[in-house]
Amino acid sequence: MGHEDLRIIRTKQLIKTAFLDLMDEQGFEAVTVKAITERAGINRGTFYSHYVDKFDLMEKSIEAIFHEAEHKLVKNLPHVFGEERSESSYQLLVPFIRFIEANKVLMKPLLRPNGDPQFQARLRSYMHAALFQRSPTVLFDETNSLVPADYLVSYISSAHMGVIYEWLYNDRPETAEEIARIIYTITFEGPLTAGGLKP
Repeated sequence: MGHEDLRIIRTKQLIKTAFLDLMDEQGFEAVTVKAITERAGINRGTFYSHYVDKFDLMEKSIEAIFHEAEHKLVKNLPHVFGEERSESSYQLLVPFIRFIEANKVLMKPLLRPNGDPQFQARLRSYMHAALFQRSPTVLFDETNSLVPADYLVSYISSAHMGVIYEWLYNDRPETAEEIARIIYTITFEGPLTAGGLKP
C-alpha cells in the first residue's frame, strides 16, 4: 500500500469521524458538508473527490456495515445457531455486537422504531438470505418451517435488533458479551422461558 492509498484511507476516516460526531450532536438532517469539512480539517474539494454528498457518505457507511456483517457474522451463523453450536457459541456473536457498538452513532438512528425504513428492509432481506439462502451456511429449511420464512426472519431480525437498540439507545452498562448471551438465550430458550415462566 503506497503513501497515496494510506492518505486516502486516513482522509476518509477523518471525514467519517467528523460526520459521525456531527450526526451524534445534531442529527443527520442538520449535518452539512461544510460542517463535515470544517470539523475534519479538509477542504470541500477533498470531500467531493470521495463522496457525492452527505447521502452518499451515509450510504457508503451503511455499505461498510453490511460488508463487516458478512465478515463477522454470516460465516459464523452455523456455529452460533446450527447443529455445531455449543455452550460457548454465543461468543461468536460478540465481534459483531462489538462492531455495532463501535458504530453506535450510525446504528442508533437507523435502528430506532421510526428509523430508516429502507435500511430496516435491507437488514431483513440480508438476514433472509443469510438464514435461508446462502449455501453452505443455510440454517433453516423453508420446506420444514412451521411458519412462512418471511415472518420468521421478520421476528428474528426485529427481536435481535430490538435488544441491540435497547442497549445502545439507553447506554446500558452490559458488555457486548452479555448482550450476545441475552440474544442467544432468548433465541434458544424462547421469550417465555427466558422470562422465567415455568413450563
